[in-house]
Amino acid sequence: MEVILLEKVGKMGVLGDTVNVKSGYARNFLVPTGKAVPATAENLKHFEVRRGELVKAEAAKLASAQARADQLAELELTVTAHAGEEGKLFGSIGPRDVADLVSATGVEIEKSEVKMPLGPIRTVGEYDIAVQLHSDVKGTVHLIVVAEA
Repeated sequence: MEVILLEKVGKMGVLGDTVNVKSGYARNFLVPTGKAVPATAENLKHFEVRRGELVKAEAAKLASAQARADQLAELELTVTAHAGEEGKLFGSIGPRDVADLVSATGVEIEKSEVKMPLGPIRTVGEYDIAVQLHSDVKGTVHLIVVAEA
């Protein structure tokens, strides 16, 4: 299925590209989230009319993401958790917990933006957690997990 991208999508393409994707991906993700529209003649005309405003919106999103990344670089969060004598946590700290901790400092991030490829944190220590704020902007949150006294 051919679609017109309304914003930059990962490794697929940039604003205005006409790409061929699987119909399920277009139907279930790209179109409902507003990232693309089907590539029909009417949609092509409509896109060309809106191109200027879409470019401005994309630039605003990128600038906002870069500003949040700069704020994240300055953050160092400390969290206390119940832990055993060997430093193993009773429970874990996952993406939702990290997103809530960062949002409490005033920098709004979503759970889906927090990337923890090794899974949730289960031991006491210092961690650098990757945050994907935009397809072009990545940030890092420095998190220190200490045992509760």
